[in-house]
Amino acid sequence: MPTFKLTGFTLSASASSSSISYEIKSADLALVALLLKTSHLETLKHDLEKQLADTPDFFDQEPVVIDLGGLPEAEKTQTIDFAGLMALLRSHSMLPIALRSGTSEQMQAGKAAGLIDATYARILKTPVATATAAPVPAAVAKEAPVKVPPAEVAVPLGALVIDKPLRSGQQIYAKGRDLVILAMVNPGAEVIADGNIHVYSTLRGKAIAGARGNSQAMIFAQCMEPELISIAGVYRTSENALPADIWGQAAQVSLKPSPDGEKLVIQRLKS
Repeated sequence: MPTFKLTGFTLSASASSSSISYEIKSADLALVALLLKTSHLETLKHDLEKQLADTPDFFDQEPVVIDLGGLPEAEKTQTIDFAGLMALLRSHSMLPIALRSGTSEQMQAGKAAGLIDATYARILKTPVATATAAPVPAAVAKEAPVKVPPAEVAVPLGALVIDKPLRSGQQIYAKGRDLVILAMVNPGAEVIADGNIHVYSTLRGKAIAGARGNSQAMIFAQCMEPELISIAGVYRTSENALPADIWGQAAQVSLKPSPDGEKLVIQRLKS
């Protein structure tokens, strides 16, 4: 899911109110954007339950913007059951707080249900690492050089490192970063990362990389014997056995495009 950023505001108090018991300042808030592709709640419920069956607490009470911009033309003007939709999202540990891209009637209905208007929220489709200066007219540029502020560089989180074996029923989630496991991932255990997963031992449980849609994420294991492997929602279970030359060997998993859509590619690592 894409990410939105809502920008706050500044409220200035007069000098006579300098002893006021609070301050209100501008703030940025990062939210998850849920781009709806159907207004039918039963279909959405089925898909959410299927996608989140193995990770029921994946969203961990994260604030969500409901985006109606992805609805098909036939549903763009339909009445939305916002109360039911919000209850459904809350049941999956999401906190719906805002709405965007709806008709005026839909926006009014969303507001009545308690959602704020996020029409002008900025969507971040990809992480922005540097700031780009706005173009300056040539006439102005000749008169005086333009000072460009230093680029803001997003510093990524370091990998989450786990140095103990994971037993059945244990779950580890590396939010916003890679996950490194230095010991065995036993059957029934689950390792999840928004980035890559590195297992420097035997992987016998479930490994879910690119959990928030990063299709460039990969899974590496010194001994590949998983119950399930998944990258950006594309998965393969042990019911579809790995090739004999891959099972039990050092291998990597990546996601590649194919005529039938993206598919997992599993390759043996060369020693």
